[in-house]
This record gives sequence, C-alpha cells and structure tokens, in this order.
Amino acid sequence: MKLDLTGKTALVTGATGQLGRVIARTLATCGANLALHYINNEMKAKELQGEIEALGCQAVIVQGDMTKQDTAFRIRDAIQNKLGNVDIVVANAVIQYEWTSVLEQAPEDYLSQFESCVMQSVYLAKAFIPQMQEMRSGRFIGINTECAMQNFAHQSAYTAGKRGMDGVYRVLAKEVGEYQITVNQVAPGWTISERDRTSEPGHDEVYTRTVPLRRRGEDQEIANVVAFLASDLSSFITGAYIPVSGGNVMPAI
Repeated sequence: MKLDLTGKTALVTGATGQLGRVIARTLATCGANLALHYINNEMKAKELQGEIEALGCQAVIVQGDMTKQDTAFRIRDAIQNKLGNVDIVVANAVIQYEWTSVLEQAPEDYLSQFESCVMQSVYLAKAFIPQMQEMRSGRFIGINTECAMQNFAHQSAYTAGKRGMDGVYRVLAKEVGEYQITVNQVAPGWTISERDRTSEPGHDEVYTRTVPLRRRGEDQEIANVVAFLASDLSSFITGAYIPVSGGNVMPAI
C-alpha cells in the first residue's frame, strides 16, 4: 500500500517552521503539489519551494497573516490561479509566546492563541471548504497538541487555544461529512525537530519517563500521520484527534 497524492494540491500554513517544512516535504514525496505559506521568512520559503520542485512537484509560496479572514481568501485565489483547487489543507501555523502562569500571563496572549488556533481554522474552512464541497472530496487537517489533554502548568493560553480548535474541527467534521470531506487533527507530543538535531544534545528524563515508548517523537513521525490523513487510505476517518505522542496521551472511549 502506498500513500499516493499524485495530482493533489496541498496548502501547508506555517510551512517554513520546524514541523511545517517536514510536512511539506513529506506530502511532496507522496506526489502532491504544494502551496507553502509563510508570514515573515521569505528566504526560507523560497528555499523550501526549490526543494519541493526538485522532487518533481509544483510549488508556490504565499504570504500573509492567517489570523485575518481576508488573508485566507487572498491566498485561496492565488493558489487557484497557479495550481487549481486545493485538495488538502494543513493548518500548522501557530503564534509563539512566553509560557507562564495564569496569573502572570498577559491577556493578549490568550487572544493571540484564540486567533491563531481557532480563527485560523475558521478562516481556512470558509475559504477552502466550499471548493471541496463542489469537488465532493477533500482533506482538512489541523495540527493540535498533546497539551490540549495534558493541561500542563504554564500552558493555559496554548491549551485554551488548542482546545477551542478541537471543538471547531469536531463540529466541522459533522457538518461537511456528507460531501466526503474528512476533518481530522494530529496531536504531537514534545517532538524532536531540526533545531534539536543541530544544537547541543538534550534529554528530558522527567518527560520521557511518562511516555510509554520512553522517547520523544521525531518530526518525520508526525508528518507521516499527516500524509496518511491526506491520502485515500484514511477515507473513513473523520472527526478524529490523533495523538502522536508515544502513548503519552491515550484518549478514553
């Protein structure tokens, strides 16, 4: 069995980020054409575009703040003009901020996380789901986090944003299922990325002792699940929150 995305077009938001780059490369390896979203790092976006094209796939770069509705519609039109309709949306972009206690967290951090996690997903749905409804097919995938279920200290804004995102995805899955559009979430644990591999070796024994597989996950392992959900092999999975955390999160039935 092969994850074959040949002829499909995928949008990855936050494609220049640590995980976004791996997701984009993985989808291209499966044959998909890519729309690579970035907000600031144009140089990294163009570099990634070159990598995708070297794999024999088409790639375009699109820029903008995904917490704004007009950005989502502008990006949709730009992609459609160059690659056609989008078959796969991967909502990966997220705003970074300092983690601290509820009592010390700046109120604007909660607003930024709501905009980044919840409203980005809503705007992407408004922009791209109607195309998918016309095609009667599509994959809408969000990158969530194990933190949404762990509720760790100092992560209240992030956790609140991601739990809100979870609600949007579950409801959306029910609303668009009749069009054969699947809506799912991938929830990584604390993941080893390119940054970790190029810095001093680090190991958090406290964290890994809580993980049944006794290690941190690799970014490629996260991207593999995204590619599976983007493929026809996942055609009967929707409304799912899938932890990719080595068993650190096990949702109850």
